[in-house]
Amino acid sequence: MALVGLAFIPFTTFSLIVATAAVTAVGLWASGRVERMVGRKDPGVIVIDEVAGMMVSVLFLPRTWPVLLTAFFLFRLFDVWKPFPARQSQVITGGVGVMIDDLIAGAYALAVVAAARLAFGIPA
Repeated sequence: MALVGLAFIPFTTFSLIVATAAVTAVGLWASGRVERMVGRKDPGVIVIDEVAGMMVSVLFLPRTWPVLLTAFFLFRLFDVWKPFPARQSQVITGGVGVMIDDLIAGAYALAVVAAARLAFGIPA
């Protein structure tokens, strides 16, 4: 759903930064509350962390379909793989613990897509 929103909502870079900050702030608060209510660490019902991570993955990139799809698949890969320091951040409790690994995965995806565009011009 975040992928479709990013494709069809006409964000400027500035408005995407503001929206990402807002989603992250709400996610920090809400996911911490849900975690306490459910009584489990990072329960699967929380998805705002995925939305924030996906938003980070395209922050400074053109939102073309090739870029969006590449960023999405890389974000999912890094979210599952959890390269350093994402895996280590799993010990953090509360909203920060829920959100941080997805924000890190999004940053990794952003870096890889930006580097590929700079080095090879793809994805266009």
